[in-house]
Amino acid sequence: MPTSHSRAGVASVCAATLTLSGMLLTGVLAAQPAAAADPAGYQNVRINEVSSNGSDTVELYNTGSTAVSISGWKMSDDSFSAQSFSPSAGTIPAGGFVTFNSPKGLGDADKLVIYTSGGTVVDRVDWATDKAKPAMARCGGDGTGAWVTATTATTFGGPNASGCPSSIPAASRVRINEATSDGSDTVELYNGGTSAVSVGSWKYVDGDTSHSAATISSSSPSATSIPAGGYVTFNSTIGLGDNDSVFLLDGSGDTVDSLTWATDGAKPSDERCANGTGWFRTATTATLGSANSCSGSPGGGTGGTPPGQLLGGGGSLTSGCTPEAPSGTGSTPSGTLAWPGGADVTIADNVCAFTTSTGPEGRDVSGLAFDPSNPSVLWAAKNKNWLFKLVKSNGKWIPDPTWSATGKQIRFAGGSGEPDSEGLSVGGNGHLYVTTERDNTDNTKPKDTILEFDPTATGSTLTPIHQWDMTSQFPQLNTGDKDDANLGFEGVGYVPDSWLTANGWVDPLTGAAYNPANYPLHGAGLYFAGLEWDGSLHVYGLNSDGTFTTFGTIATGKSSVMDVTFDAGTQRLVATCDNTCGETHTFMKVNASGAIVPDVTYTNPTVMPTDNLEGFALAPTSTCTGGTREAVWSDDGIYGFGSGSSSSGHALYSGTFPC
Repeated sequence: MPTSHSRAGVASVCAATLTLSGMLLTGVLAAQPAAAADPAGYQNVRINEVSSNGSDTVELYNTGSTAVSISGWKMSDDSFSAQSFSPSAGTIPAGGFVTFNSPKGLGDADKLVIYTSGGTVVDRVDWATDKAKPAMARCGGDGTGAWVTATTATTFGGPNASGCPSSIPAASRVRINEATSDGSDTVELYNGGTSAVSVGSWKYVDGDTSHSAATISSSSPSATSIPAGGYVTFNSTIGLGDNDSVFLLDGSGDTVDSLTWATDGAKPSDERCANGTGWFRTATTATLGSANSCSGSPGGGTGGTPPGQLLGGGGSLTSGCTPEAPSGTGSTPSGTLAWPGGADVTIADNVCAFTTSTGPEGRDVSGLAFDPSNPSVLWAAKNKNWLFKLVKSNGKWIPDPTWSATGKQIRFAGGSGEPDSEGLSVGGNGHLYVTTERDNTDNTKPKDTILEFDPTATGSTLTPIHQWDMTSQFPQLNTGDKDDANLGFEGVGYVPDSWLTANGWVDPLTGAAYNPANYPLHGAGLYFAGLEWDGSLHVYGLNSDGTFTTFGTIATGKSSVMDVTFDAGTQRLVATCDNTCGETHTFMKVNASGAIVPDVTYTNPTVMPTDNLEGFALAPTSTCTGGTREAVWSDDGIYGFGSGSSSSGHALYSGTFPC
């Protein structure tokens, strides 16, 4: 069968006729730009939003982990006559956006093709009458989501979530799931929806703009419908080559999905990981017509190499690293909303990265906190009395070797015991505040404390500057049962006084507006400790003389709390629960009566495993790029999707959250 090749240049000018969904479109194939080297990561750039309502605006998004230069790039509409455009920036940062106004204008029923300066097709989107008004936008994940007509105002220059419809059409649940350019040139489609979708009249075309679109049914007569959760495969009659693409169009001529790869990217195949939802990677074995194996190297096709390793398959564990299966899975509370950030999540640590002398199995990472004074630092607490200072290296969070490559062990006051360290927060003074549930040397008894550590202290073992013991406040935990003792302080968040006073928080001790001056020894904020026992928050002023003030209890509306953080970006206090509450995050506000109450609750991204994800942190807004910032989760069981999956043995996951 014929094979298309890299479009590094078209030598002649010729007439072209393209038939799409009953429409006859004629145009002229203009000479493409002279051959030039394609920039690294070009296949990671995706058309993310386009409008034909007069502004004729186009948005490009970089799904990769490194910036991509778009200098000299061109675009064309249905005439395929490439034109230069003037982007808002000459380089698209990782996870960033660039916009431009089409120099040719875009029609009611039109298409848009983006080329590198060397003439290679980067991406393409087709739409039928009025489908790009107000805009056609990717919904369900910038750069990777389904193409739908936006239902509200356009979101050029930022994430598409606010412009997406609440319900994605059934046809848009169909995704290109795997493709091969090794001679068989086979394409696999997957239906991630809950009902069958008819695809007999659908068409596909490759990245060669001289090729006419072919119907799926003409390539595979039996490929007429895809059942819910099922697959359809067909062999491309127009061929698939190196540096090529597949564009899928529905019966109306609207683009449904696309895949672009560089040289040898689809050999033996390019596949989505996780199956049907994730990024593309080059597979080691094609699995056409069945679930993707997700064994191979990241970065073969669209989506490139996001930070870390992609979720979805093919991992191996080092000796002595033993995952722990999740326990206590419960239902998601009613009224919970979908994750507002990006749909894709990456593995953000090396396998078995947290092995220590008291926990060689490499699990039990719990509390997480970004350092507000240095957001390139992420602090982590491991249950078996260890702290880690993490920094980014090649897209992953690793122990900072200048602080300690293997973490630092912590003790109770006097240098005794092994604190069952769970929660972690950075105070206004830059010190680390850690919550404990027990002393692991006597784990049948609760020991609910908050410990203050100076991270600049030298040595491999840290002892607290102050220790505040609240154990007596929770007699229900002191039953002689180690499981009850393990349901104490699971998380802690430092909340600045400025937020409490600006929002009119009423001091439960006085019944009047909170006045920090009433508590001269407490510093510049209060500490909200989350109790795993019942999901309540307990508010404390931690005094410099070792005493503390108890400000009462706040209900989160959850049965349990695993982490607590104050997010300056949303101006909310966040109470996180793991699989016990359906992997949810409740953002809390001060209401009109001066009480702190739940505002909104979000689930995790759907691609996340349902594990004991006990830590959660949002990067400061100072790190925002393209309208998003990093969100990080920790799994204290390093279970991932189970044995043999790429996530097994890993503790950290990275995603995005709106700025």
